[in-house]
Amino acid sequence: MTDRKTELAANLANVEQRITAACAAAGREREEVTLIVVTKTYPASDVRILSELGVRHVAENRDQDAAPKAAACADLPLKWHFVGQLQTNKVRSVVGYADFVQSIDRARLVTALSKEAGRAGREVGCLIQVALDAGESGRGERGGVAPDGIEELAGLVAGSPGLRLDGLMTVAPLTGEYAGREQASFERLMDLSTDLRRAHPAATMVSAGMSADLEQAVAAGATHVRVGTAVLGVRPRLG
Repeated sequence: MTDRKTELAANLANVEQRITAACAAAGREREEVTLIVVTKTYPASDVRILSELGVRHVAENRDQDAAPKAAACADLPLKWHFVGQLQTNKVRSVVGYADFVQSIDRARLVTALSKEAGRAGREVGCLIQVALDAGESGRGERGGVAPDGIEELAGLVAGSPGLRLDGLMTVAPLTGEYAGREQASFERLMDLSTDLRRAHPAATMVSAGMSADLEQAVAAGATHVRVGTAVLGVRPRLG
């Protein structure tokens, strides 16, 4: 085993142990929670190692990094999640590799994704990003739509060719009433998921929790956790 593979295997085992313990504490089965490893800033070689170690879901937040990496790893049995704020001019590229886009937050993006998914003959799973810190603009600091905008956006996704409404995603907010209250923010997302599933029963994915707060997300009921640093290490600073 190479040093890097040994390092990643140990980190993965630690994260796996954390998820297992969190599931046990919440009275949930381990199989109810899917680990998505966020590989941003790390090379395709790390993605290959992760695949060898059994990882099946990886995520990126910048198309300029993700597109070449996904192409270099096209032979691997991976599901790719796009989790960053997505500009409409990057949609064609993202649809080329992303199985899921977790950052749906405006109608214009839905329209662009549907058009490109149709052109590419693909079906893209969509999660609506919920901004629990949304101000008067209706958007959050890190993207996302306010809770009262979910219903309309969900209907648009569900009625768009080439798109599949899979659920909701959030990032624990740094400002507003939920700042520093990760558990409460994830519980609020679960309530919103329950509301969504009344109209869209198949939209069962709830993506919440990262390296620092995955336990709170699992306790709240998240189906997917997005972990980067705890698996890959502290990211190099971007110049």
